Amino acid sequence: MDLQSAAGLAAAAFAAGAINAVAGGGSLVSFPALLAAGYPSKAANVTNTVALWPGYVGGSIGYRGELRRQRGRAVALAAPAILGSLAGSAILLLTPDSAFDAVIPFLILFACGVMAFQGPLSRVARRAHPPPGSEARVSPQLVAVVFVLAIYGAYFGGGLGIIMLAALAILLPDDLQHSNALKGLLSVVINFVAVAYFVLFGPVIWEAVVVMAAGSLAGGYLGVGLARRLGQRWLRVAVIAYGTAAALVLLVR
Repeated sequence: MDLQSAAGLAAAAFAAGAINAVAGGGSLVSFPALLAAGYPSKAANVTNTVALWPGYVGGSIGYRGELRRQRGRAVALAAPAILGSLAGSAILLLTPDSAFDAVIPFLILFACGVMAFQGPLSRVARRAHPPPGSEARVSPQLVAVVFVLAIYGAYFGGGLGIIMLAALAILLPDDLQHSNALKGLLSVVINFVAVAYFVLFGPVIWEAVVVMAAGSLAGGYLGVGLARRLGQRWLRVAVIAYGTAAALVLLVR
């Protein structure tokens, strides 16, 4: 790896860590950067997962205040996150590269659509669920959704935060920043399991991991400040705009 490629991967990882802390979808910055550096798609995806994991940790550290009153929720959702991540990791290593490349844009566009209609869907959800706050409880429906999203998160993860944030808003209504904090913690769990699986069984490119991990950690921590400054409305707009643009790029490449 030459100096130019290393600098490009470090910059992409920093941006991806910040985007993941804000709303999710950072893989669509760092994954293409790995492809541009000449790595095969499946190896690039596995490497991307390993390299970006410190960024999820950084985001959760930055959101520690919002996570403090959600310990019960986090414990309840940890098991489906772990089991789903194990399944998704195994499915990825069995998927042909061509099939893997073809499905990604459509999953991201679906996630953007869910986020765009988050407001009306949340109003419907509030009629059947407790009001936002500490009394809101984890439902069996949310446990099932987290399991399915963990499969996708380990499989690729681009846009995972978008879907997870929408699912939490609908099934566990709360302030957006608290939902964003819980989304980030679940992403840490999902990606930790995937990282462990890929380190044991996947084609990890360690030279790229070393370069990208520091940038991901720094971007994840600093991105939380950006999320707070944007506010609820503009955070949602930024998520939808970024996800749509990323999906279109993947469709035409």
